[in-house]
Order: sequence, then C-alpha cells, then structure tokens
Amino acid sequence: MASLRDLGLSAYEARAYRALLGTGPTTAKELSRTSDVPMGRIYDVLNGLEDHDLIRSRTESRPKKYVAVDPDAALDRLLATKRREFDERMAQYESAVDTLSTELQAEEGVEDRFWTAAVGTEETIDLLVERIAAATDRIVIVADTPAAGLDLGAIGERVMDAIVEALDRGVETRVLLSPETVDRLPGRVRRRYADRLADRDRFAARTVEGIEGAFNLFDGVEVCLEVPNPLAAAEPFAMIDLTDPEFAADVRERFEPRWAEAAPLELSV
Repeated sequence: MASLRDLGLSAYEARAYRALLGTGPTTAKELSRTSDVPMGRIYDVLNGLEDHDLIRSRTESRPKKYVAVDPDAALDRLLATKRREFDERMAQYESAVDTLSTELQAEEGVEDRFWTAAVGTEETIDLLVERIAAATDRIVIVADTPAAGLDLGAIGERVMDAIVEALDRGVETRVLLSPETVDRLPGRVRRRYADRLADRDRFAARTVEGIEGAFNLFDGVEVCLEVPNPLAAAEPFAMIDLTDPEFAADVRERFEPRWAEAAPLELSV
C-alpha cells in the first residue's frame, strides 16, 4: 500500500502529520499523545515536517501550536522534492557513466582478435542490436533471408531503431538485402523505413541477387556472422561475433564488388 514513507517521510513524521490532519492546531505535547510519537522525539519530528514544508507553526500562541498543510499541497511538495532528488541522482549517474566510459575504453586490452557467440533467437537479435549501438564509424548489414539480419515485424523494427540511433551519432550505415528479404518485409517495417531511414544522410540501402548467408561488419574490425538453425531454417540459431581486423578487411573486400553492382532499394509502402 502507498505510504507517506514512500515520499520521503520517516515513520514518526508520517504518523505526526496524519495526526495533525485530525486534530487541527495543537501543541507538541498534545501531538505526542495523539500520534504516539515519544515526547523525546516530537520536536525533531516537527522540525522535519517543517523542513518538508508540511506544517505551519503559530508562534504567537503560548505554548506554540502546529497545524498541517492541506494534503494536496503537502503531496505536491513531497513529489517535487522527490523529482529534484531523482534529477540530481540521474545527473550523478550520467556523469559516472561518462567518466567510466572514458576510463574503461582506456583500459581495453591491446589484443586485436577476439570472438564470442550468442545462441537463440532473442540472444542473437540482442547481440546484433548491442553491436550496432557500440559502432562509432561504419556499419555494414547484409541479409539474405527475412530470418537473418533484418527479421520480420518487431525484430526488424528493433534493428531499425538501433540503426537510426547510430545515424544520429554520425555512423555511416549501408544495408544490402536480397530481393526475397525485401519482398517479405511487412508493411509497418516499410512505413518506418520510409519515414525514418530512406532519406537520411550517411545511410544507403541496396538489393542484389545471389546473397547467401548474412553478416554484419562494424568499424572495419568486427564481424557478426549469423548461423541459421539447422532444424528450423526460418529462425537464426546463433550469432558469432568476431573481432579480427584482418578477417574484417577480407570481408569488406568481398562486400564492395557486390555493393557496386547492387540496385538502390525501393520499397513500396
């Protein structure tokens, strides 16, 4: 259940504020009795409520009396405080990420060959989206079937969203698709392509016959090879992520002639 403690009050502060709503203007001693807040703590609790701007005191009366602020105003003030705290914390987190990003990149090992793999449809797509998000210079995506690279429906949209973000970072992106892939792209993917990608700078898409297999090339040093499921050809089985500048250069060399002979992609919406 929702509680005033969720908005930053202590248990005693919440108890005292609720009691004040029922008693109206009252003294600290009387509030201690009605709220069951120990007398030894009541003044600290009242000071805390005043810091939150949830009560007002009547100093002209002797002894001093306290009155609760209207609940709607009180909740708005507590929420505003939480928002400020959240914004400050997010700023701290973002600053930490910026600092750690620089530090961790500086600590990356010098080994230029490394490979890893993801197994399963979701894991494969997650890895592809992750590597697109990590690209800083160039992306090449080649797909021969709708189940590879740019998959149908939601998967295609996820990849497209990642490409848009990469373009926003200034990453050059080229996509080469087989005609079969183009023919089977659903309408909503076609519409999103027309709205978000077709006219973007640093982006080009083409289509060509005779593509077999699918791969993704990142920054000229990293290649993601998709492995189809031998028991279900319509599903990607795994993705091998290989960081090897020499292998990536060889892949790029084989890609360029096919790109040169490909036709610009034209999608009907």
